[in-house]
Amino acid sequence: MLKFVFFVLASFVSTNLALADGHETAVADPAEISFIFNTLLFCIGGFLVMWMAAGFTMLEAGLVRSKNTVVICIKNVGLFSIAGVAYYLIGYNLMYDGVDGGYIGSFSIWSSGIGNESDLIGQNYSPTSDWFFQMVFVATTASIVSGALAERVLIWPFFAFVIILTAILYPISGSWQWGEGWLNEIGFSDFAGSTIVHSVGGWAALTGAILLGARKGKFDAKGNVNVMPGQSIPMATLGVWILWLGWFGFNGASQLALGSYADANAVAIIFANTTMAAAGGIIAPMVLSRLVDGKTDIAATLNGAIAGLVSITAEPLTPSIGQAIIIGGIGGILCMYGMKLLDRLKIDDVVGAIPAHLIAGIWGTLIVPFTNSDTSYGIQIIGILAFGIFTVITSSIVWSTLKVTVGIRASDKDEEYGLDLTETGTSGYPEYVSKE
Repeated sequence: MLKFVFFVLASFVSTNLALADGHETAVADPAEISFIFNTLLFCIGGFLVMWMAAGFTMLEAGLVRSKNTVVICIKNVGLFSIAGVAYYLIGYNLMYDGVDGGYIGSFSIWSSGIGNESDLIGQNYSPTSDWFFQMVFVATTASIVSGALAERVLIWPFFAFVIILTAILYPISGSWQWGEGWLNEIGFSDFAGSTIVHSVGGWAALTGAILLGARKGKFDAKGNVNVMPGQSIPMATLGVWILWLGWFGFNGASQLALGSYADANAVAIIFANTTMAAAGGIIAPMVLSRLVDGKTDIAATLNGAIAGLVSITAEPLTPSIGQAIIIGGIGGILCMYGMKLLDRLKIDDVVGAIPAHLIAGIWGTLIVPFTNSDTSYGIQIIGILAFGIFTVITSSIVWSTLKVTVGIRASDKDEEYGLDLTETGTSGYPEYVSKE
C-alpha cells in the first residue's frame, strides 16, 4: 500500500502539470518534490510510531492479571496525551532550540515559525511534520516505564513522573545527541534511539521498580519467584506484532529524508534490517530456552522480538542483513538472561521492559562501531554512561520525592483486590466480577 502511495505521488509531482487552459504546462520544482517526500516520510513514520502506543497497551494488558487491565489502558492513553502536551510546552525546544554543542536547549513553547507558504521555501520538510515525529518518540519512552511498574503503581503519581520525564529529563539528555549537543560533537552515534529513547526509558523504569518494590507475593521469604501469569498471551502477542509494524516508522523515518535515490534506498535497507533483527531476536531465545530449559519460553520469545528491534535501532542502516540477524539475536539472548537476572535481584518487572529496552539498548548502542566506522567503542561507552548516570540520578530524585510526598504505591489490600476497581471504579471484564 505504501509503495502504491509513493508511486502515485512520484508520478503526480514529476510529470508536467497541465494548467487551467489545457495548453501551458508547469514543471514541478525538484526542491518541492523533495520537500513533499521528506514531509511524507515524517508523517507516515509518525503515525506508525504512534500506533506503537497500541502495541504497548496490548502487550502490557496481556501480561498483567485481568484485575489490572483498565489501569493499563488508562495509563497508556493518558501518558501519550500528557507526553504530547508536555513536549509541546517545554520538551521540544529544550531538546532542539539553541543547544549548539552544549547540554540543554531553551525553556520555551514550540512554534513552527511558519507564517505563510512563502516561509516554506528553502525548507527540506515541514517543521510541523518534524515536531509530530519527535513527539511520538517521547511518548514511547514513557510507555516503557508503564509496563515495568504495572499492578502496583498509582495512576496519578505515575502521570506526575511522566510529565517530568517527557517535559524535562528526556529532552535534556536527548539534546546531547539529536539536538547537536556535546555527545554529537564528540562523535557519539545513536541513529534512532537505542539509548536516547529505549535505555532512558529502561533506566527510568529500573529506578522506579527498585523504589516501588515488588508486587505482593512475587517473591517468597526465601527469595524464590512465584510466577504471576498474565491474563492473555494472545493479546500480548498481538501487542508485539503491532510494535514490530510501528518500528518501521521508528527506524525508517529516522533517515529523515526520502527525496533522493540514496535516501529511498537507505529507508529500504533500514526496513529490511529492522525486521530481520526482530527475527533474530525471536529465534535465538526461542531455541536457547528449549535447549537449556527443555521448554520454549513464550515470554523470552516475545520480549526477544522487542529486544532485537531495540538492538538494531542504534544503527539500522550500515549492517548487512546477516549482521542485523546476529545483532538482534544477541539482543534477544541478553534480554532472556536479563529477565532471569532481575528475578535473582528481586526486582519486579511485570512485562520484561527493563531487559528488552535497557539491556538491549545498551548492547545495540555499544555494537554500532562494528558496522559503522564513523564512531568508536570508547565514545559509545561515554554516551551510554552519560545517559545512564543522568537518568538514574534524576529519575531517582523524582521517584523518591513522589514516594515521600504523595506516595507511589497502592496499599496491599488494593493491590490484592486489583487496581481496576480501586483506582478507576471500573472492571475490564465486568461479567466476571461479583455484584454482591
